[in-house]
Formats: sequence, C-alpha cells, structure tokens
Amino acid sequence: MFGEIIKKIRTSRNLNQVQMANELNVSKQTVSNWENNNILPSIEMLVKISRFFSVSTDYLLELDDRNYIEITGLTDTQLAHIQQIICDIIDGKD
Repeated sequence: MFGEIIKKIRTSRNLNQVQMANELNVSKQTVSNWENNNILPSIEMLVKISRFFSVSTDYLLELDDRNYIEITGLTDTQLAHIQQIICDIIDGKD
C-alpha cells in the first residue's frame, strides 16, 4: 500500500517524519496520515514526492516495482563504471 512504500523510502534515506514533512512543506501529521493510509496525497503532491525521492509515481502507487538510480549528469565513463559495479553485484563478485 502507498503508506508502506512511503515509509520504506523515507526510512531507507534515514529521514524521520518531521524531516520529510519539512522538505515537502507539509505537516508531520500529513506524513503520518499518508504512512498510516488514512489519506492519500493530491496528484500534485504525489509528483512532488516522486521527485523528492527520485522514484516514479508508478512506483509510489505500486504499479511498477522496478528500482531506479538517478544518473542525470554523469559522463559516459561514469555510467560505464556504474554499470560494471551493478554487473559485479549481480554476478556475486562484490
């Protein structure tokens, strides 16, 4: 559910509810209500949350379970290094 996704993302980034609320210009209670599935954010806020956490709105809505890494601005060489690291992890060579 949406609340579980938001909480998972928030805690994985070592943010508490107050910090997340401050970043999104909402109250701590609003974040708590989202996480407890009492309310859902507006479409505009959903987009803001997705941008803040660098995830898709589909991911937040559980329509897409893929994970993404923001790579905008990296050079081709840096991207190649990242790709190699990912391949090494998948192959168990970490």
